[in-house]
Amino acid sequence: MSNRILIVDDAAFMRMMLKDILAKNGYEIAGEAPNGLLAIERYKETHPDLVTMDITMPEMDGITAVKEIRKFDPDARIVMCSAMGQQAMVIEAIQAGARDFIVKPFQPERVLEAVRKNLA
Repeated sequence: MSNRILIVDDAAFMRMMLKDILAKNGYEIAGEAPNGLLAIERYKETHPDLVTMDITMPEMDGITAVKEIRKFDPDARIVMCSAMGQQAMVIEAIQAGARDFIVKPFQPERVLEAVRKNLA
């Protein structure tokens, strides 16, 4: 069975890019969400193997969503994605329970490396 991934980003273009990279490499897209609130709902509905989570989004930011998803599922595998490669954001995301961090614009190889590593 292929690994199922939930893609969370407020930019439809970014979700499309990630979907494209992942689908071409045999991953199944479990769903997508444009903000943290919907990400939590989709996570509970789809139980994905991994989540790619943007940090800066409307309604609820990615770091808050990570904390909520980890309350629901302490074993959740979440990889943060952000254009802001700021040290403080990375540290905060990891402390919240994210397992890895990818900086935008996405390098397909880096995305796949993070996904493979966290599904191993």
